[in-house]
Amino acid sequence: MSATGSVDAAARVRGTRYAAEVAEQTPESVAAPSVTVRPARTADVRTIRSLVAPLAERRVLLQKEAVAYYESVGDFTVAEVGGRVVGCGALHVLWEDLGEVRTLAVDDSVLGQGVGSALLARLVERARLLGLSRLFCLTFETAFFGRHGFEPIDGQAVEPAVYAELLRSYDEGVAEFLDLERVKPNTLGNTRMLRVL
Repeated sequence: MSATGSVDAAARVRGTRYAAEVAEQTPESVAAPSVTVRPARTADVRTIRSLVAPLAERRVLLQKEAVAYYESVGDFTVAEVGGRVVGCGALHVLWEDLGEVRTLAVDDSVLGQGVGSALLARLVERARLLGLSRLFCLTFETAFFGRHGFEPIDGQAVEPAVYAELLRSYDEGVAEFLDLERVKPNTLGNTRMLRVL
């Protein structure tokens, strides 16, 4: 975050929390008022970072450098209310049939209004359009993801040959998916969950 915009952005979203913390809607009952969900643009990156920053400080989400957000802006979807970006989420393809839901965050001002559910529904829709048949997430918010069809998993979600290929990735999120020892401090307390589409 730039030094000039970080204080204002942090103050604007000071109380941001993970989308799922208080969202009580099910995917079928989402009635978020005037929510527009759309693909993220480069102009949204500063806002996405400001939504994530307080969660990263609490180790709920990973802190990333600005360049990582710009490199992955195509993975992101954002939610707007009244023309203001109030939520974000990303779909990252891990393998031929497998994707990961990442960085799902919603501003406190709209928690419990279905914004997180709307974002997740759009990410699931994108996954289906890409031909994915399974979605993974690493989360503290098991109740939220459980309401959306995700179930806790033990062990690996891929066969050994795919695991060996994924070991070649430089992406820290892939390392977390593989549950590698070097990323254990990032994943303590998280639950590995999977949804079959």
